[in-house]
Amino acid sequence: MSNEHTSTSNKIDLHTKENSAENILNKDKLAKTSEVSKKIKRKVAFSILILTIIILLGFYLFHWYHTGRFEVETDNAYVSGNQVQIMSEISGTVSSIHVDNTDFVNEGDVLVQLDKTDAEQSFEKAQALLATQVRQAHQSVISLKQNQANIEEKTIALQQAQSDLARRQALSQSNAIGKEELQHARDAVTLAEASLESAKAQYNANQALVLDTPIEKQPGVVKAATELKEAWLALQRTTITSPVTGYVSKRSVQVGAQIAPNTPLMAIISADNLWIDANFKETQLNQMRIGQNAKITTDIYGDKVVFNGKIKGIEMGTGSAFSLLPAQNASGNWIKIVQRVPVRIELDANELKQYPLRIGLSSTVVVETKDQSGPILASKHPDGALYKVSQGEIDMTSINALINQIIKENG
Repeated sequence: MSNEHTSTSNKIDLHTKENSAENILNKDKLAKTSEVSKKIKRKVAFSILILTIIILLGFYLFHWYHTGRFEVETDNAYVSGNQVQIMSEISGTVSSIHVDNTDFVNEGDVLVQLDKTDAEQSFEKAQALLATQVRQAHQSVISLKQNQANIEEKTIALQQAQSDLARRQALSQSNAIGKEELQHARDAVTLAEASLESAKAQYNANQALVLDTPIEKQPGVVKAATELKEAWLALQRTTITSPVTGYVSKRSVQVGAQIAPNTPLMAIISADNLWIDANFKETQLNQMRIGQNAKITTDIYGDKVVFNGKIKGIEMGTGSAFSLLPAQNASGNWIKIVQRVPVRIELDANELKQYPLRIGLSSTVVVETKDQSGPILASKHPDGALYKVSQGEIDMTSINALINQIIKENG
């Protein structure tokens, strides 16, 4: 029994050893297979990485060759626009203010109202002065007719005196009258001649004032009419209106303030008339031309909103040359610094309406320089006015009608 048990144990041990050896071989095979698989995966991943890099490099080179080498970029660019300064043309006291900062105003809207008392009194005084001048001119015309009648009267008187003198001279030859009476007749002729000359001189003096000119063209009337227009304009200018459509900014005027002409009161900024001032390095300007397309992104909207613009013009000097204290490069410790030149980029009006900008905002500008057909500098004068107002001109119809009425009523 013991021998059989020992034999069975040996068989079990042998079988266990065979299984262990087989497991070890299987593990070695699995390890080798896993290592081979990892190597294959690494090679595939490395190949994919290399292929991806090659593809990306190819796209980059393709983009650079067809587009990238024709692009110049700067982030030294800012939104600019017209800041229309609102100032009073006359002196006065501010009685009311109708707008404040950030308010939207249309062209012609009332911004500030000045006290009208002094202007109204000056206007009434000018009306009275015009009426007086018209009456004086009319009186001069009437006096001229009186002078003509006076000349006729003096002429008849002279003729009578001359006839009396002739008769008395005939009578004096026969001693029918005395010498004293004859002398009186001569004196009468002399007096009549002097009176006629005086009447003619008075006529000529009035004629010099009138000169066959209508009453409305008389110098005194024209001067008074001009003064009336000035007084009327001063009255109209007590109401300060907006010359453009835009947004109120930098309001400094206060109610009750005594303001003088040309004193800044506020500014109006148009949201539709904005542009980009991009400061490119001087080394980037070689291929830039007027009319080239540009892509603009702003910090306020990010890369999702891209504005389309065009180069409107290139400044004739660097930013440092136009500064308040230009650099003196002739000094001994001079260090060369790459200068920047402002380039104006015109924006699309429709895009500005959809995505409004504000003056001073930062932006990034990319200019496409492939098109070299445009000029480096502008070669022609702009056609017509660049900026103008349509409702800012004062209509003089009413004051002209008033002047004609005063002349008619007093003439």
